[in-house]
Amino acid sequence: MRGMPDAPPPPELRPVPGTVRGRGRIVADLSDLLSGPTRRRAGVFRRALRREASRLRDHRRLIAICLLALTFSLLAAGMIGRGDAAGADARAYWAGVRIWLNGGDPYHPTGPFLPYVYAPWMLPLFAPWALLPWDVAWFAWRVGTILLLLWTVHWAYRRRPLPTAILVAALGFPVGANLDTGNINLQLTLMLWAAQFSGPRLGGLLWALATWMKWIPVLLWPVLPAAARRWGMAWLVASIALSIILLPLTIVQFQALFGFGARPVRLDYLIYLWAAIPWLYRRADPWDVIRPATWRGWTRDAVRTVRRRAPG
Repeated sequence: MRGMPDAPPPPELRPVPGTVRGRGRIVADLSDLLSGPTRRRAGVFRRALRREASRLRDHRRLIAICLLALTFSLLAAGMIGRGDAAGADARAYWAGVRIWLNGGDPYHPTGPFLPYVYAPWMLPLFAPWALLPWDVAWFAWRVGTILLLLWTVHWAYRRRPLPTAILVAALGFPVGANLDTGNINLQLTLMLWAAQFSGPRLGGLLWALATWMKWIPVLLWPVLPAAARRWGMAWLVASIALSIILLPLTIVQFQALFGFGARPVRLDYLIYLWAAIPWLYRRADPWDVIRPATWRGWTRDAVRTVRRRAPG
């Protein structure tokens, strides 16, 4: 009625004390819509975003991100460009198992296949994968390798971003070559990574299998833990014994292996340098391995060990 004071607004429309009129009501309403756990999760995400944004202010980390992005972009472009022409080495493993299962000779295949050149007793190790259709097997081979490689890059990047990015870029060609041909070098490198994070028996077994397939991993024996090194030598002796038991087939294997004639320089073997990263990054001073004083100390320790164990 005219002349009577206006009635006060209901409580739900009154502004929140201490805030600007109207704005406080909206904030209060939004706060009411969010439960306690939701607000806590939002706070966690907000703090994580702030932390990541602060990292991006580090110029070294920005350079590492750009270098990794460029490297993997070039690798992806190369794989897409090659298309169906890729996978010749992986197809040799796949076809070798199938020829062997059908009673044929995997070391002298017929058709558009390279010969299988590894130990005869290793054929069953490829069988679960080789029983897949080729398109599925090749997809699993390549995608599985890429995912495991990315895991190792992530592990290394979290510890030393810029050195990791530089090394990945330097090894871009070996990585691309192995992903293109499907050669097992990259898988063996990942096995050597796993050997450094596994128990002694499994770690030694992974090293021994990789060594008996390519022999280059023998150079990485020192990066294994001491117990894994002992088991590795035991498994390697067992691998040699299996090849001796199958000596006629082993002779055929060596004939096929050395029957390729002259080969170009195998730059794809440089990928095995990546297998030393866990050992290198877990050292207090990773780069002391390139200092002459470190090598002199290792030599003195080795001489002392030999003298201590020598008879008399």
